[in-house]
Amino acid sequence: MTDAANPTIELLSARRSVPANALAEPGPDAGQLERMLTVAARVPDHGKLAPWRFVVIEGGARKSLDLRLAALLKELQPDAPPQRVAQQENLFSGSALVVAVVSRAAPHVKIPEWEQVLSAGAVCMNLVVAANAFGFGAQWLTGWAAYEPRALEILGLAPQEKIAGFIHVGAPTERWSDRPRPDLAEIVTRWSA
Repeated sequence: MTDAANPTIELLSARRSVPANALAEPGPDAGQLERMLTVAARVPDHGKLAPWRFVVIEGGARKSLDLRLAALLKELQPDAPPQRVAQQENLFSGSALVVAVVSRAAPHVKIPEWEQVLSAGAVCMNLVVAANAFGFGAQWLTGWAAYEPRALEILGLAPQEKIAGFIHVGAPTERWSDRPRPDLAEIVTRWSA
């Protein structure tokens, strides 16, 4: 089978991030979202630990989260520029749907914590690809709230959990051109004995 005849290769070759604020309604319906999350969870997972979980942020919860995080941002940084606060007030509600991928990586007798972290990253990428396969745009982001303990509390994370990514999903509001990609000659070496 040639590349042109392989829809998976075509999808992966054409995939690109769409800015979160350009991912409008409609987002995935309940069935599509369930399928996307099922696909996202089909990643390498040494030890079958499922060292990740999902927090779905949809509907009015998006704006509620925006307002709570904007209030926290103002509290933590009273001199934050008004445009930064305004951006936070619309960050999650600007996308049709956001899924927080939560890493639950922890010390384990057999499975290195690093492998668990990589598994959570693979979940993020699978979710982005699944969204694209359904015809949606997606963007994998983190941002300050992914690293601020009080923001993580607002999201309901346990103290040892971390945000692997906020995956924004929706209908792209316009067609976005691709960005330059790495030249393989600069990033590929061949090991020899």
